[in-house]
Amino acid sequence: MKIITAFLGMALLLSVVSCDSSPSLQEYYVDNSENPNFIAIDLPASLLNIEEAELPEEQREALRSLRKLNILAFKRTGSNQAEFELEKGKVSEILKGSRYKDLMKINSPEMKGMVKYQGDDDAIDEVVIYGNNNEKGFALVRVLGEDMNPAHLMNLVKAIQKSDFQGEQLGALKDFISD
Repeated sequence: MKIITAFLGMALLLSVVSCDSSPSLQEYYVDNSENPNFIAIDLPASLLNIEEAELPEEQREALRSLRKLNILAFKRTGSNQAEFELEKGKVSEILKGSRYKDLMKINSPEMKGMVKYQGDDDAIDEVVIYGNNNEKGFALVRVLGEDMNPAHLMNLVKAIQKSDFQGEQLGALKDFISD
């Protein structure tokens, strides 16, 4: 009996020690959704107003794999430079983790960023788009879906361009950034 108790205690200890204690991107969103330096927007795929019947099959398949978009943006001001640097560092650490695989790097004079994903190469569950500008702030966009195919992501962008999505839902983000 003592051996079983010792074994169970060791198994519990190993499971606690082996757990990844680094924060997830979801936890980061939740922790900062009420912070006045951030704006958080959640958009279900249904708000994109895409008429599925008018789309080619590839675009329909891409749309069906999309569930929602989460947007979190930090607006940099003259008085929050230290917090901006701290938060930018937190995001970089989360995205460096093994949870996300690199898809693309963005490096321009105006902005630096990256596109990462989580899931299998042919069945992506989450795409993360991160961009930062040292003058304006940074934004994180999580595209959540189920078995999204990377080849279909461009089809999804084309479908959104054809939709009657007017972006009213993103008006708060535009107002937040332009203030």
